[in-house]
Amino acid sequence: MSTATELGRQTTTAPGAPLGLLAELTHRCPLQCPYCSNPLNLERAHDELSTEAWCDVLAQAAELGVLQLHLSGGEPTARRDLPQIIERAASLGLYSNLITAAVLLSRERLEDFAARGLDHVQISIQDSDAANADRIAHYAGGHAKKLEVARWTKALNLPLTLNAPIHRHNIASLPDIIKLALDLGAERLEVAHVQYYGWALRNRQALMPTREQVLASAELIAEARARLKGVLIIDFVVPDYYARRPKPCMGGWGRGIITITPSGRVLPCHAAQTIDGLAFENVRDRSLREIWSKSPAFQAFRGTAWMREPCRSCEFRELDWGGCRCQAFAVTGAAANADPACDKSGFHAAFTQLARTESGRPAEAFTFRRPGPDRRVG
Repeated sequence: MSTATELGRQTTTAPGAPLGLLAELTHRCPLQCPYCSNPLNLERAHDELSTEAWCDVLAQAAELGVLQLHLSGGEPTARRDLPQIIERAASLGLYSNLITAAVLLSRERLEDFAARGLDHVQISIQDSDAANADRIAHYAGGHAKKLEVARWTKALNLPLTLNAPIHRHNIASLPDIIKLALDLGAERLEVAHVQYYGWALRNRQALMPTREQVLASAELIAEARARLKGVLIIDFVVPDYYARRPKPCMGGWGRGIITITPSGRVLPCHAAQTIDGLAFENVRDRSLREIWSKSPAFQAFRGTAWMREPCRSCEFRELDWGGCRCQAFAVTGAAANADPACDKSGFHAAFTQLARTESGRPAEAFTFRRPGPDRRVG
C-alpha cells in the first residue's frame, strides 16, 4: 500500500503545542561529514528563506507555543543575517541554541551573537584526535578551530555542549572524547551513535561499528555518568541496528518538534522527506499554525490510529509511538510498518544481521557530503 493511500485511512489527532523548532537556516557547510543528516539533494542558497521570512517564522513559532529554537544547517554561521535572526529570537523570548561546526566563527562574531541574546552553543566534534577528526570532516585544521571556539564560548559565559557522532572510525576514542569535554568545561556531552539516514545511510558500511563495540561504549558511558554526576551531563544514543526496542520518533511523529528546511518546507522530523508519498507544505504558502495542526503530512503518523500490527496492539504504542517512520520506510518499503529496530518486527532479524555483516567487513571509502547537480526546490 502506498503512503498516499495510507494517509486516506488516518484519523486526525489534535496536537498539543510543539516544544522546539529546528531551523535549518542553510544547507551550505564547509565540512563534508559522511554521516550528515541533511538530504542527499541539498537545498541551494538561492532557495533559502530571506531574513524577513525567518523572522516572521520565529514570531509564528513563539505564538504557537514553541520555547526552544535550534539554529542549525548545514552550517548556520554561513548566513550573514544570523545576528538579526538571533536578536529576533531573543526579542520573542525563545531560548536559542546555535548548533555549529564552529570553523567559520571569529571571536568578534561570537561576542556579537552573545550580545544579541544567544543562549547556548553546541559544537560538533569528529574525534578527540585532530588528524582523524579533520579526515572525517574532510576539512584541514577544523578540529583546532573547534577547540578555540569552545574556549571562547566558555570565556563569554555561554553554556557549551559538545556533540560527538560516534561510528567505527572514532568509537575507540570515546574515553578521550569524554576527557576533552571535561577539559573544555562543557556542561553537556552528546554521544550519539550515527543514525543511518541521508548521507549516513549512503555510508552505512563505512560507518557501522560492531555490536561488541556498541555494548562496550554503553558500559563506558554508564561508568562515566556515575563518576561525573553533577559535573558533566552525558546524553547517549545507541544505533538502532543493535537495539531491541525502537526509540520514539522525535518524541512521536508531529508531537513536539517542528523542522523547517532552508527553503521553508515544514517537516515532523529532519529526515521526513525520505518518505515517498508525503507532501510537505511551505511557510511561504501557509501559516505555521495551520501546517502544524492540519497538514496531512503531520497528521499521517500522529497518535496510534495509523498503526498496523504488531504496533496496534503493543503495550508500548504510546511510549515509543511505533518508532521511526523514516527507518521503517527505508528498510521495509512502507512507513506504516513497525520500525525494524523493534524485535516484534518481522524485519528485525535481517535488520540486525545486516549490521553484523557490514561491521565485520573492512570499511569502505567514505562518500563525502557534497552538493550534487543544481535542483531548484519547487
